[in-house]
Amino acid sequence: MLHCDQLTLRQGRRTLLQPLDWKVRAGECWWIAGRNGCGKSTLLATLAALRHADGGHIRLCGQPLPQLTPRQRAQRLALLPQASHDAFDYAVQDAVAAARFAWSDSGDTPQRVAAALDAFDLGRLATRPLQALSGGERQRVALASVMAQDAPLILLDEPSNSLDLAHQAALQQQIGRWRAQGKAVLLVSHDLQLAPACASHALLLDEHGAHRQYPLAELGAEHLAAVLGYPLTRLHHAGHPCFLPGHPS
Repeated sequence: MLHCDQLTLRQGRRTLLQPLDWKVRAGECWWIAGRNGCGKSTLLATLAALRHADGGHIRLCGQPLPQLTPRQRAQRLALLPQASHDAFDYAVQDAVAAARFAWSDSGDTPQRVAAALDAFDLGRLATRPLQALSGGERQRVALASVMAQDAPLILLDEPSNSLDLAHQAALQQQIGRWRAQGKAVLLVSHDLQLAPACASHALLLDEHGAHRQYPLAELGAEHLAAVLGYPLTRLHHAGHPCFLPGHPS
């Protein structure tokens, strides 16, 4: 699905990411964790071809990323950025349908849009203008747009931002459905309950460009605490791991 070979990221003279060898396979969800400013969002932007890598190579679905046209990239990869701005006051259903531009010759767009609206509880808001929505409602529109795009690789940057508890649970369930469908998900999140409940693996980034990779079953509180700069305890709840601040009592 995704293969990074010696991928390097810099910002000015600072190295955000030392050479990274990384493979993401179908059905996996990678939790990308680290402190503010360590390069998590920059990594997603690079994988989405919104900026150039400063070294190394990226292959997406077996092809070099720079060789793909914008339409080909959109058919293979969907990105939810950490923040977005609505340039036009579309109705919700039209904003979600716009995510289907890469599949303009497909006849199933109405069904895809309806399914995405339903998955994120937007049916009753379908005709409402974007600028009349709350922050959480807009975040659900952005998530529905990612779903409607129907790409095999999904990049999510803080997807639970502004979501209430019920819609966080719905997001967790949808990530599980994407994995069951064979999609791969890269998840940037500071949520110590949601992210480990969704993930199969973790990529930890520190402030000096170093990185470590773990299957989630092997991710200890001490590993995560080392990059987040705060002591943590690993627990299990409802069949999933989660992490809580502080040492065990």
